[in-house]
Amino acid sequence: MRTTVTLDDELLARAEQLCGYLERSALLKEALRALVQPESAKRLAALGGSEPALGPIPRRQSAA
Repeated sequence: MRTTVTLDDELLARAEQLCGYLERSALLKEALRALVQPESAKRLAALGGSEPALGPIPRRQSAA
């Protein structure tokens, strides 16, 4: 997808320097991943980790 954005020149230069990306598109993709990943984790944690309607999960028996 192609888009046009206005970025802070100093911030962009600093990010390129710190991250070592030669292509701005790669830098922006990584920045978006870094933004999305913790937000996704927060939403998953907010679900509470329970599913009351879920039946028993079959477990493997350890070889004894």
